[in-house]
Amino acid sequence: MYGKEFGSFPSTSSMNEILNQLGGLVLGSVPTMILFLVLVVAYGYLVRRPLDRILTERRARTSGAVEQAKNAIAAAEAKTDEYEDGLRKARAEILAAREARLKQWATERDAALSAAREATNEKVKAAKVEIESSVEAARQQIEGASAGLSEQILRAVMPAGIQPGAAQ
Repeated sequence: MYGKEFGSFPSTSSMNEILNQLGGLVLGSVPTMILFLVLVVAYGYLVRRPLDRILTERRARTSGAVEQAKNAIAAAEAKTDEYEDGLRKARAEILAAREARLKQWATERDAALSAAREATNEKVKAAKVEIESSVEAARQQIEGASAGLSEQILRAVMPAGIQPGAAQ
C-alpha cells in the first residue's frame, strides 16, 4: 500500500481507490446514521421523557413521604414531651398531695396527743382534788374519832366518879 520503501507515500491511483472505497462506505452508512438519529430521537420522546417524568414524580412522592415521616416523628416527639411533662406534673401533684396528707395526719396526731394530754392532766387534777378532799375528810374523821377515843381512854383510865372535863 505504501510502496516498497519505508516512508514513501502511496501512489495517486491507490489514493483514488481508497477515496472511492471510503466514499462508498460513507454513502452506505448514511441510512444507518439516519436510522440511528431517528432511534435516538424516538428514544428521547418515547422512553426518556416519560421515564424522567415518572422518576421526578417518584422523587417528589418519596421526598414528600420522607417529609411527612419527619413531620410525624417530630409530632410524636412533641407528644412524647407533652406526655412526659404531664407525667412529671402528675407526679409532683401526687407528691404534694401526699406531703399535705402527711402534714395533716401529723397535725391531727399532735392535736389528738395534746387533747389526750389535757384530758389526762384534767383527770390527774381531778384525782388530786378528790384525794385532797378524801384526805381532809379522813383527817376530820380521824380528829372526830380521836376526840371520842380520848374521852373513852380518859374514862377508862380515870376513876369512876370523876368527870374527864373537870379534872383539867
